[in-house]
Amino acid sequence: MATFLYKLGRLAFRRRHFVALIWVALLTLAGVGAASAPPAGNSSFSIPGTEAQKAFDLLEQRFPGASADGATARVVFKAPSGEKMTDAGNKATVEKTVDELSDGSEVASVADPYTGNAVSKDGTIAYASVKYDVSGMELEESTKDALEDAAQQARDAGLTVEVGGDALQAVPETGATEVIGIAVAAVVLVITFGSLVAAGLPLLTALIGVGIGVSSITALAGALELGSTTSILAMMIGLAVGIDYALFIVSRYRAELAEGREREEAAGRAVGTAGSAVVFAGLTVVIALVGLAVVNIPMLTKMGIAAAGTVAIAVLIALTMIPALLGYAGRRVKPAGAKGRRLGRSRKSEPKPDAPKPDQPAGRPKANLGTRWASFVVRRPLAVLLLGVIGLGAAAVPATSLELGLPDDGSQPTSTTQRRAYDLLSEGFGPGFNGPLMVVVDAKGSDAPKDAFDDVAGKIEGLDGVVAVTPPAPNKGGDTATITVIPDSKPSSVQTEDLVHAIRDAGGDIEAKTGAETLVTGSTAMNIDVSEKLNDALVPYLVLVVGLAFLLLIVVFRSILVPLKAALGFLLSVMAALGAVVAVFQWGWLSGLMGVEETGPVMSMMPIFMVGVVFGLAMDYEVFLVTRMREAYVHGEKPNQAVVTGFKHGARVVTAAAVIMMAVFAGFIGSSESMVKMIGFGLAIAVFFDAFVVRMAIVPAVLALLGKKAWWLPKWLDRALPNVDVEGEGLRTGDERGSGPDEDRELVRA
Repeated sequence: MATFLYKLGRLAFRRRHFVALIWVALLTLAGVGAASAPPAGNSSFSIPGTEAQKAFDLLEQRFPGASADGATARVVFKAPSGEKMTDAGNKATVEKTVDELSDGSEVASVADPYTGNAVSKDGTIAYASVKYDVSGMELEESTKDALEDAAQQARDAGLTVEVGGDALQAVPETGATEVIGIAVAAVVLVITFGSLVAAGLPLLTALIGVGIGVSSITALAGALELGSTTSILAMMIGLAVGIDYALFIVSRYRAELAEGREREEAAGRAVGTAGSAVVFAGLTVVIALVGLAVVNIPMLTKMGIAAAGTVAIAVLIALTMIPALLGYAGRRVKPAGAKGRRLGRSRKSEPKPDAPKPDQPAGRPKANLGTRWASFVVRRPLAVLLLGVIGLGAAAVPATSLELGLPDDGSQPTSTTQRRAYDLLSEGFGPGFNGPLMVVVDAKGSDAPKDAFDDVAGKIEGLDGVVAVTPPAPNKGGDTATITVIPDSKPSSVQTEDLVHAIRDAGGDIEAKTGAETLVTGSTAMNIDVSEKLNDALVPYLVLVVGLAFLLLIVVFRSILVPLKAALGFLLSVMAALGAVVAVFQWGWLSGLMGVEETGPVMSMMPIFMVGVVFGLAMDYEVFLVTRMREAYVHGEKPNQAVVTGFKHGARVVTAAAVIMMAVFAGFIGSSESMVKMIGFGLAIAVFFDAFVVRMAIVPAVLALLGKKAWWLPKWLDRALPNVDVEGEGLRTGDERGSGPDEDRELVRA
């Protein structure tokens, strides 16, 4: 592996014009494809194997033309103080609004509040239900404008009017948040390298990689039914790993220059060593993202595969375009330590003989912060390990009360019309009115379908937590009916989830007696089923992803205990991050600081999403940091010495990479969308825990305690495993093999 990548790095350095031309051509081709591609419609959201999806499919068959998955809107009216919606003037305004809404070409039906019993008991609030032929993401802008114009005209007439439902659902937009992350990344890179040119290389290559990835997704969105969130996820992850991978290789290139190597040789060695770590780190990210397919939610599978493709592009660009750009940069990229020399305080310079540091032998270079920290850890490994584990354990405690759900209009900011419509409906009709359940009764196998419909309705009316049950509405064939059930609790509550299960249990008894099958669907039931499906898939997903990555890391590190420690450390950081998410978004701690307006259940896909994304990203730091330790150990250093050497060369880079990744993710905390805000916070805090607590404290402490045992591998397994040579042993000359490094020996003595 190292030898092949070494040759690739030297080739890219020499043939830089050709390499740059290829990537520019790919970027241009992807951009043209994205610009000429037709607008993507709504990605089909199906949840195979769930009862809610089965009911949706049944509705499509038995109620043709009903547009079961069509967009809906609830136009909610509230009378001025002292008036009622039944007053003549207010009633005329509402009826005029209903007539205007009925004229739309995509409108399937509009229910008049006064004929559909949609006026609150006190007469102050009413609503009109609008059903569309197409989904919310497929609605024409003119249809949305007509809906908003009709609501505005009613407002001008003196009524309070808000619009709920998914008809006004907007495509998530990006822009400012990514700019914040890139700006912070630029500052960190300049501080790390001390050079605008060196700092600009990772940014440039990351942007090119993300540009190719996102443009390709946009070009294929229509054909593959990719949703808008797919490109957002690809951009978020591609930007973070793209900067990190390039940062690793540029940093190693500067270190090779500092050892006196020619630039082409330094580029080859950087790609052969750090590039090997990049390849395996990228593979772990790809495994984690592609592994989302085990959840069996098509939308999530497509998101994972698209993001994995962007990561693969980031790896290829780091291995080829970075050495090509280093060739263009020439002497403008300085060796490591050159920044200090320009400022008159070289890290490589010798201290004056007459003024040695009291804690540093004369004639020795000053140890950097990574070296000093690692030296402290290997002297006090047990204390550092216990402190890190206890701290992460305490942060993980809130995760024991984790409640899962999917966001609805009630979780949106109060500034949105959807949230205000939600609150008005809760005020006038009760909280459960925002999440009605649709019960579908399939009586095709029943001898008395009508009796079966009535039995189901009567059984549901007797259940706890039910406010109202509409009469059964059969189809033309008379073999299927729908029943609407209004719970007395809000859609995202545990009580509503219990009611869904109670209806399904009651349906089983009815089917045994009448032969009619009862299915519960609707957006609320679908959300519940998605949450349960994601929860059930978490353990198999963990086993698959961690298991495959464990095998991969065994090949990389040629050790059993090091990969095991990496996996256990990752689980600690993910649990701590989930605990932080629960504390902020479910319990409300620091919610004001984070801009969380409404606390509630944690988004259903958050645990499995964090496992997938954070595991892949966390392995970046593990592979890059520990491969430097493994490299030092293989080249003759003692175990504790190797830990210090790994930190000496890798701590600064890993710290910069983690800060960059946190900045990219934290930029999304400012989003008004609760789901995006939660993802941004969760990923940022997870990277913090994993990079600074697990990789920087727990990992060196465990390796110091294990000593040589950390690198133990059964002989039979050693013979069976392929030798990928991540440490670059094959690149060392005879002189290099014969001389062992002696720096930092005194620093690691206990």
